[in-house]
Amino acid sequence: MNKTYLLLGSNMNNPQRQLSIAIKNITQQIGNIIRKSKLYTTAAWGNNNQPDFLNQVIIVETNMPALETIEKILAIENKMGRVRTKKNAPRIIDIDILFFNKEIIAEKNLSVPHPQIENRRFVLVPLNELSPGFTHPVTRKTIHKLLTDCTDTLDVKKF
Repeated sequence: MNKTYLLLGSNMNNPQRQLSIAIKNITQQIGNIIRKSKLYTTAAWGNNNQPDFLNQVIIVETNMPALETIEKILAIENKMGRVRTKKNAPRIIDIDILFFNKEIIAEKNLSVPHPQIENRRFVLVPLNELSPGFTHPVTRKTIHKLLTDCTDTLDVKKF
């Protein structure tokens, strides 16, 4: 059984509802959700001329390998109406693989661990809620240490 950490985010069309729909699809198509963080609101990262995001980290157990998991994630995003326009644009849903077991994966359409984890409080705060002692397989720092060291100043608030 593989254990993957996913970040869910939305800032369009009732974000709380979009996260619920994503969770339902993930459960049906990828695997059992074993833990969920609280919901957090954050100003948009990289493009603040848009509504705040609602984010959540979930931990999923799946029988699928990482590349099959990302294919399912992309299909879920597409089914939910995600249209990729420009970088950091508003999104109906965004699902990122943060970690897949403790694997390091560098494929054309998948980089795991997610390359920006240590730079984004909106990722680290919910991750720290679930697994403060989890060690990032590249930096060898715990999630708690990454959060403590993070220079991102965006406010992350419980929803």
